[in-house]
Amino acid sequence: MVGYDDIYFASALARSLTSVRQPRHELDRVAASLLVEECDDPEAHEHQLVMYAPELIVRETTGPVPTS
Repeated sequence: MVGYDDIYFASALARSLTSVRQPRHELDRVAASLLVEECDDPEAHEHQLVMYAPELIVRETTGPVPTS
């Protein structure tokens, strides 16, 4: 079983939940910056595709991790 967002409770459950983590603070910062830019000058603002590589946080719900 795998969750998404890696919230605090994912690691605090009786069996910790494997999760996919995104850089939330960076996503928030960039989204706010783009929004302010668009509000300041909607005509000059160009929409952008911003992508981040997720990180897999392996915990107990994944089962044993192979060593080889």
